Amino acid sequence: MAELVVVANRLPVAPATAADGTVTWEASPGGLVTALTPVLLARRGAWVGWPGTRAGVEGEPQAPAEIVTEEGLHLHPVELDGDDYERFYEGFANATLWPLLHGLIVAPRYEGDWWESYREVNHRYALAAAERADHGATVWVQDYQLMLVPGILRQLRPDLTIGFFLHIPFPAPEIFRQLPWREEVIRGLLGADLVGFHLDSCADNFLELCRNIPGHGSAHTGLPDTLEVTGASSVRRATGAVTAPDGRRVRVGSFPISIDSAKVIERAGRADAARVRRLTGDPAVLLAGVDRLDYTKGILRRLEAFEELLATGALDPAETVLVQVATPSRERVADYRRLRAEVEHAVGRINGRFAELGRPVIHYIHRPVAFDRLLELYRAADIMLVTALRDGMNLVCKEYVACHGDASGALVLSEFTGAATELDGAHLCNPHDIESVKRAVMAAVHADPADARERMARMHAQVRDHDVDLWAGAFLEELAAAHAGGGPR
Repeated sequence: MAELVVVANRLPVAPATAADGTVTWEASPGGLVTALTPVLLARRGAWVGWPGTRAGVEGEPQAPAEIVTEEGLHLHPVELDGDDYERFYEGFANATLWPLLHGLIVAPRYEGDWWESYREVNHRYALAAAERADHGATVWVQDYQLMLVPGILRQLRPDLTIGFFLHIPFPAPEIFRQLPWREEVIRGLLGADLVGFHLDSCADNFLELCRNIPGHGSAHTGLPDTLEVTGASSVRRATGAVTAPDGRRVRVGSFPISIDSAKVIERAGRADAARVRRLTGDPAVLLAGVDRLDYTKGILRRLEAFEELLATGALDPAETVLVQVATPSRERVADYRRLRAEVEHAVGRINGRFAELGRPVIHYIHRPVAFDRLLELYRAADIMLVTALRDGMNLVCKEYVACHGDASGALVLSEFTGAATELDGAHLCNPHDIESVKRAVMAAVHADPADARERMARMHAQVRDHDVDLWAGAFLEELAAAHAGGGPR
């Protein structure tokens, strides 16, 4: 039994099949697992999630009942079959909730059978967590795929301390109210003792939503408790609380996530930036974009802005290169297949117009790239382009900034990312406005060297000092206080 259980859509491992058919489970760590592994190990922790394979599908490996990592972290797989994957994951999670929570960049689909699958799969995750949590344990539920889990857990195990964190934006109430199952989702979230978001604005949207849907909790805002984290300059904020239907006070707050800054800085020091410059023809200006191939990331608008800068001569195609990494994402979903076709058509068109033999103006990569290779690109790039149409935080820009402890480089950043509230040395742009993107790029290209160094040094210090460990510790400390106090201090 575990004192701390993390419940996330995915486990931090992936199957690897050897030539002889033997299946091993290899670590695929991200910032979350890096931050939480020491805490989980210290508190007899467990991680509940999907192992990434579809149960009963021929040719796909099947996960054991438990996986133990090299560090000794206990992972507990939740099975999804082919129908679950199609209806719960591709359907309700990524064709209903994802576009809804990102502010209707594309139209969500509201399908009743998807909702039934979402509800059933959330129940399965909650049961798995309840079975592995010790009496009085803490359970931390992650992200939009599992918004019903806190409420189900509260019914199954009222002894638990339950936290929920949303890693993507939370929209204005009038947008969320479109969801036919809005009351059920709100009840699910209000099963937690603490509901966390990246930004105050997202927390305020949730509080406003609760205030305006009768019978699902009264919201209290304007609380003055900005709480200093011991030993650090970061803050965590309890922006308000909701009185849940069962009378509990559910705290709502903002906790900006970050990266494992020390590890990124250390590994970046060994990155071979000269290799990337050499392979791209040693351009005078090297721009980079690193994204999942997702319609929220603004890749197509970015390419169109780049094309116009080349066409007008503002950027010299003989001296400028853009490296665009667009890793595959949800390729069975129609919106993503359509986006890939549009992006790759744009890349071909731009190279057709401006490339020379042996010298493309865009190097396009559509496959997963090892992190050490990304660090080389980050170190080499003169300008990083992060032009997401909407993003809860965006950690690519923080990784790029962490790689520039020498105060080189520049960041063009969408004002609609959570990171824009922290990285005040970036050249901000409105990604919906191509002219705004073009102005930001040219401001970065022609920046005064002293001003550019000061901007990057300021951002680097911010990322260095506010890391993912601070984020996780702040949330868990606030969660314990919320459970003990039943509401804001």
